[in-house]
Amino acid sequence: MGQEVFIMDTSSPPERQDPILSGPHWPVFLRYALSSVVGLLALTTANIVDGIFIGNFVGGEALAALNLLIPCFAMLFGLALALAVGGTVRAGKSLGEGDPAAASAIFSKCLIATFSLALSAAGLGLWFHESLYRLLGGSSDLFPLMSDYFLIFAWVLVIQLVTMVLYYFVRLDGFPGLATTALIVGGGTNIALDALLIGYLGYGLRGAAVATGIAQLLQLAILLCYFGIGSRRLRFRLRQRNWGEVVKAGANGVSEWVNEASVGLVMLVINWLLMISLGATGVAAFTVVNYLIFTSLMVFYGIADAMHVLLSHNLGVGNARRIRSFMGCAASVILALGGLLVVAVWFQGGWLVRLFLDPAADPETAQLADGFLIVLWPLFLINGLNVLLSVYLTAMHKPLPSAAVALARSLLLPALLLLTIANFFPQWPLLVALPLAEWLTFALALALFLRFRPARLLPQSRRM
Repeated sequence: MGQEVFIMDTSSPPERQDPILSGPHWPVFLRYALSSVVGLLALTTANIVDGIFIGNFVGGEALAALNLLIPCFAMLFGLALALAVGGTVRAGKSLGEGDPAAASAIFSKCLIATFSLALSAAGLGLWFHESLYRLLGGSSDLFPLMSDYFLIFAWVLVIQLVTMVLYYFVRLDGFPGLATTALIVGGGTNIALDALLIGYLGYGLRGAAVATGIAQLLQLAILLCYFGIGSRRLRFRLRQRNWGEVVKAGANGVSEWVNEASVGLVMLVINWLLMISLGATGVAAFTVVNYLIFTSLMVFYGIADAMHVLLSHNLGVGNARRIRSFMGCAASVILALGGLLVVAVWFQGGWLVRLFLDPAADPETAQLADGFLIVLWPLFLINGLNVLLSVYLTAMHKPLPSAAVALARSLLLPALLLLTIANFFPQWPLLVALPLAEWLTFALALALFLRFRPARLLPQSRRM
């Protein structure tokens, strides 16, 4: 089978009008990356503030209860993310080829499928919630705390997943400012409501779930303004045919699903092992350091998510040189940020841990969290590049290699190393498995990038 080559005439009007295809590399990259990072950091900040208020006003056990639920949420979030990323990659290619009708069909079907999936999952989760808690490794004394959050958040998740998919498509269509505004306003609202409902009124985990729900509704309301923009290219239609496109979109975004689902599974393994060895205190301590890992990944995902748009458009016109330039921009920024994160962890790690816990109230948890952070710092040096390389492979329509990278870094290697250390090297810190997995994955990701580099996939592309 011959290689697929995308060629577009240099006189094409869309290219002259689309800065993604012809604008200066750094300004275009920064426009999309900064808006994406700011938006995701706004979302991350809200989640971090959730943890700060819960840890300080409810306690370490509440943090543990929340962390035990994360694997369930990660599975569902991963499915929606696969549709969002895979759908925008396919829609971006259609837009680059000048076919907005095909892009609109993908847009509509991804939104409908996400809503149906999330609603079904919420119903099942609520019906079997106690069985779910046991499966997630929770002990019976934590069930009430888990229910305080889950029985409300199960419905909030329906809104959150639909909002996330809409956000990706709004940004794809050239309105990153609107998409970012929605996340910033929603994140700010969540923080303010956390202060009111958890800090002032003392509603605990229920207050955290309600705060998130109200913030998600506000985000959705802002994103719905997109449908009032006359210049938009994506049109929503309820009646659709050829639903197999949803499967194809999800398959193209399979690495994103693997990333999220695998994180959930690894989190499940970590929670089980920590509950066995250290109890709820160990889970609470890991929850604190995991907020820091999550923050770093949101920064890197923000940069990488912008690359979905930049790479898929240029793939549509067959411009290998421009793809290489955008990859260089992203890799440079990620390496610089990774170094800064390591410095912050080394010099301010103890202070960061104590943002989430009162050492006088939870001294054992704070001490464990300090030890975990010392072990985990090497992963900040490389996890961003692994995310970028996985996203590159997805955008270049290489879902299986992308999934291999995602599966290696977020499931196979961490789970294998965690179980190996727990069973054969109990004297080693258990969490050393996570940075080891990232560094081993980088070797695989780099080899696959060289195998599927732009010049090799698009040998007849224009030299711009």
